[in-house]
Amino acid sequence: QELPSSGKGHFSLEHAAPFSAFLTDSFGRQHNYLRISLTEKCNLRCKCRYCMPEEGVQLTPKSELLTAQEIITLAKLFVKEGVEKIRLTGGEPLIRPDVVDIVGQLNKLEGLKTIAVTTNGINLARLLPRLKEAGLNAVNISLDTLVPAKFEFIVRRKGFHKVMEGIHKATELGYHPVKVNCVVMRGFNEDELLDFVDFTKDLPLDVRFIEYMPFDGNKWNFKKMVSYKEMLDTIKQRWPELENLPCEASSTAKSYKVPHFQGQISFITSMSEHFCGSCNRLRITADGNLKVCLFGNSEVSLRDHLRLGATEEDLVQIIGAAVGRKKKQHAGMFVIPEKERQYIIIILFFFFFFFLIFSPPEATLMSSPRCQEALQNPPRSKQWGHTFNHWLNLRATLSKRTGKELKEKKLTGQLILSVSHLEQQRHVLTGGSCVSQKDLSSRFDTKCLKIETPPVDQVSVDSHSKETSPGSEFCSSNSGSCPKVPFASDSLTHTDEEGRATMVDVGGKPDSRRTAVAGAVVLLGEKAFGMVRQNQVKKGDVLAVAQIAGIQGAKLTSQLIPLCHNIPLNHVEVSLRLDEARHAVEIRSSCQTWGRTGVEMEALTAASLAALTVYDMCKAVTHDIVIKEVKLLSKTGGQRGNFLRV
Repeated sequence: QELPSSGKGHFSLEHAAPFSAFLTDSFGRQHNYLRISLTEKCNLRCKCRYCMPEEGVQLTPKSELLTAQEIITLAKLFVKEGVEKIRLTGGEPLIRPDVVDIVGQLNKLEGLKTIAVTTNGINLARLLPRLKEAGLNAVNISLDTLVPAKFEFIVRRKGFHKVMEGIHKATELGYHPVKVNCVVMRGFNEDELLDFVDFTKDLPLDVRFIEYMPFDGNKWNFKKMVSYKEMLDTIKQRWPELENLPCEASSTAKSYKVPHFQGQISFITSMSEHFCGSCNRLRITADGNLKVCLFGNSEVSLRDHLRLGATEEDLVQIIGAAVGRKKKQHAGMFVIPEKERQYIIIILFFFFFFFLIFSPPEATLMSSPRCQEALQNPPRSKQWGHTFNHWLNLRATLSKRTGKELKEKKLTGQLILSVSHLEQQRHVLTGGSCVSQKDLSSRFDTKCLKIETPPVDQVSVDSHSKETSPGSEFCSSNSGSCPKVPFASDSLTHTDEEGRATMVDVGGKPDSRRTAVAGAVVLLGEKAFGMVRQNQVKKGDVLAVAQIAGIQGAKLTSQLIPLCHNIPLNHVEVSLRLDEARHAVEIRSSCQTWGRTGVEMEALTAASLAALTVYDMCKAVTHDIVIKEVKLLSKTGGQRGNFLRV
C-alpha cells in the first residue's frame, strides 16, 4: 500500500534537511540504522542464550504481524528520512517464507546502502545464494560454541554442521567479513575464547564477543557476565601482539586483530562500557511497534496507525515524537561503567567501616554477629546500591539490639563483655574465676567455664580455651559438677570450633597432583532405554547432552557447593555407557588438577549433573526413573592418601 498525502505540510520531504530532524533525538543523535524483526518464531529452542527466556514467549497472532508490503512501506518512509542501513532480525528471519522477496524489495529503495541479516545459520547455506542475488550484502551469524555437543545442549536441536556450512558458504560468496556473534557467559563458554579467536586464522570472519545483557526473562545474574577487559586480558595472554583496529564513531564494537590472521575479533561492551552516546539505532518489532531503545518498554504501534490510514506526514510526526522521547542511556537505567563502579564500592565500604568504628557504642557494635557477618562478606560491585542501603540500616538496628543480645547470648563463641555484666555472674574460685550464665533455652541449667581473671576493663570469654577441649567437662572446684557442652566433632573439616560452617584454609598445603573418579547409575526402564539407545528422544542426543552437562557441572562446582574451593581443573572426562541388562545408563566422571585440595566434589558434581540431565531429557517418556549409586570410586593425592572403593 502507498501512503496517502494529507497536504498538511508539516514537513516537506522534497525539501528535507541533510538529515531528518524527525530522526534526530534531543541529544543530537542521528538515527540512520533500522532493525526490522520479520518474525517472533525461531527454529531453535535455546536454553542459555539471552534472546529466549526460559519460559518461552507468547506468539502474536499472524493477523497482527506486519505483512511484507507493510514492512516495505515503513522501510521506504525511514529511508526517505535518512536511514542508510536496514538489518532483518527475528526470531529467526530466514524461516519467513517471503524473506527473499522482502530483501529484493528493500534493494530497490533509493538511498539504502546496506541490507543485513542476523541469523542462527541453520537455513543460511540453502538460502544465501538467492539472498545475495536479491541484494543482501551483510551477514551476522549467532554462534555461542564451537563444540558440537555443547551446541546441541544449548539449542535443544541438532544443526551445528549446518551453521558451519552457512559460515563457509558466506565466505565463498564473498561476504567480507562474515560476522559471528558470540554471547559470552561465565561458567558456560568463556573457556572457548581462544578457540573463537583461532577460528579467524584462516577465514575472513569478525568474531564479535558480546557481554551478557539483562532481559526480562533472563533471571539476570551479574556473575554470568564476563567483561570486555577480562576477555581481552585472557586473549592477550595467548596473543600479546594483538592489534587494536580503528572504528567508526557510531560503531558498537571495539575491534582487534591477531597479525597475519585473515579475520578479526570485536567486543560489544553493552554493559561495562555502554555506547548509548553514539547510538544510531531504531527497531521495529514483528507486530509493528517502534522501539527507540532496546532496554525501553515504551513502544509506538506504527502498524495500527498504518492500518487506520495514517498519511506519510502523520507517520513522520509520530516517529519524530517517539525519537524525541529517547533517553540518554539504556532507557534511563542507572548505569555506571564497571571501573568506576568498583571504585565507588571500595569508597562506600571504607566509609561504612569507619562510620562504625567512630560511632558509639564501639565495643558492642563491632562484636555483634550481624556486624561481623557484614564485614566478612562485602558487597559485590554490581549489587552496591541495595547492599549499602541495607548496611546503613544495620547500624541503627544493632545499636538498639546489641545490649539485649549480649545479655541473652549463649557462651558458645568469642564474646566481648563489659565488666559490669561479668560482675553479676562471677564466682571467685581457687586458681581463677568461673563465669556462669543462665541459659533459659537450654536443657542445661548452668554452663561453667574456667578463665583467667582479666587485667583490663573488658574480658574475653572463649568457650574453647586451652583449659577445655571438645566434649570435655567444664571444671569448677567449688561449684560442683558442671555438665558437658556438646561441641562439633573435630573430625569434620568444614566446621569451626563453634560448630559453624566454614571453608578450610588450604594456603599452607603443598601442591600435588589430585585425581578423583565418581560414578552414578540412572535406571530408565525398558521404553526410555530403547529410545536413548536408538537416539529417538525428541529433546536430542541424551548421552551427548548429559556428557556436556557433566563437564559443565564439574567446572561450576564451587558455585553450586558453598564451601568448595574454586579449583582450576586440568582435565574433566565424563563417559556414559548403556547397560542393557538393567536398562540403565552408567556414568563415570574423572577430574584432575595440580593444586592444594582434592577434586572429589568436582567428580561427584559431574556425575550427578550428568545423571540429572539424563532424567530431564527422558522424563517426557516416563517418570519411573531412578538415580542411584552416586558415589566416589577413587581418589589420589593429598595428605590423607589415596582411596579406592572395592
